[in-house]
Amino acid sequence: MVFLCYPKCSTCRKAQEWLEERGISFELRLIREDHPDAGELKAWQMRSGLPLKRFFNTSGLQYKALNLKDRLPQMSEEEQLALLASDGMLVKRPLLVAEDFVLVGFREAEYEEKLVR
Repeated sequence: MVFLCYPKCSTCRKAQEWLEERGISFELRLIREDHPDAGELKAWQMRSGLPLKRFFNTSGLQYKALNLKDRLPQMSEEEQLALLASDGMLVKRPLLVAEDFVLVGFREAEYEEKLVR
């Protein structure tokens, strides 16, 4: 599994601690320095079953500065993917990417369901 996070994000730190406390191994990927490309994002979105909008960090400064709340509905999926791929800080985090699922954000119950069997 790959765990994409931003170290200064408290939710990312909480999710990482949750994984480590349970001995769940993962590859750490810093989303700001090594942000996903459009192809990865498209594949992850399809695997997650979530709408592409859920992959945007709607509380982030960049999201607000670019007025994406109003602009996204008029953008094509390709334009949205290109925008997400252009700046890792636009991407909702953390992202936990496994072979058969992708988790966006951190909800403990969701992590429990997918990872603790």
